[in-house]
Amino acid sequence: MAGLTADAIVCAVRAHGEHGAILRALTERAGLVAGYVRGGRSRRLRPILMPGNLVALDLRARTEDQLGGATVEMIASRAPLLAEPLAAAAIDWATSLTAAALPESQPYPSLYAALSALLEAIAVAPAARLWAAALARYELLLLAELGFGLSLDECVATGTADDLAFVSPKSGGAVGRAAAAGYEARLMPLPPFLRGRDADPSIADVIAGLAITGHFLDRDILDGRNRDLLAVRERLLGRLGRAVA
Repeated sequence: MAGLTADAIVCAVRAHGEHGAILRALTERAGLVAGYVRGGRSRRLRPILMPGNLVALDLRARTEDQLGGATVEMIASRAPLLAEPLAAAAIDWATSLTAAALPESQPYPSLYAALSALLEAIAVAPAARLWAAALARYELLLLAELGFGLSLDECVATGTADDLAFVSPKSGGAVGRAAAAGYEARLMPLPPFLRGRDADPSIADVIAGLAITGHFLDRDILDGRNRDLLAVRERLLGRLGRAVA
C-alpha cells in the first residue's frame, strides 16, 4: 500500500458523494496530491478543509494509481483571514492557481516554500501592496518551475543588463529603455521588484508586475481557456485596486 504522511497546504476541495470530499493539497516533497476524505463535508472537517490551511495529511492508497483515502488534522488555520474580502480573494486565487497548474505527484519544494511565505505575508503584512508583490513573485516562480520562465536579467535585443525597463509580451524577455525606443506601447513596463531590486514597491509597480505575470499565466499555463479561474484573479485585482485607491 502506497502512503504519504506530510504537512500540506489545502489548495482545493470538491464535494464527492453525499458526505465525502476530494482534497487536493500541496506538500513539500511529494508536490500536489489528491485524496478522498471520508466525512469531508461534516461540521468537524469543513473548517479544516479550507483552502490556505496547513494540515497534517495522512494519505493511503492500495496502488500508486488509485485515489487514496486521506485523513487530516489542523496545524494552522487561515479562517480569520477569510472574513476579510481582499485577503480571502488572494488566498482563493493563489490556492486555486496552484491546484489547477501543477501536475500531481511532482515535487516543487520551492513553490511549497513560496506559497507558505505568501500565505504568511497575507496574514501579517502591514500593507496589501506588500503581500501583492509576494503574489506576483509567486506567480513568476510558478511560471519558471513549469518551464515558462521569463528572462529578466538582460535585454532580449542587446544582451546587456543596463536600464531594463520593459518586458516583451511575446518573448517574455526584458527590454532596455534604449532598445525599446519607439516601441514602448507594444511592451509591458518592468517594475524593479520583479528583478529583486525593490523591497518596498509602489502599488503602481505591483499592479504592473501582476499584469506581466497574469499575461503569461493566461497564455502559457491556463491557455486562455479557464475563464472561471481567471475570473477569480480579476476579482482579486479589482478589490486590490479599490482597496488602495
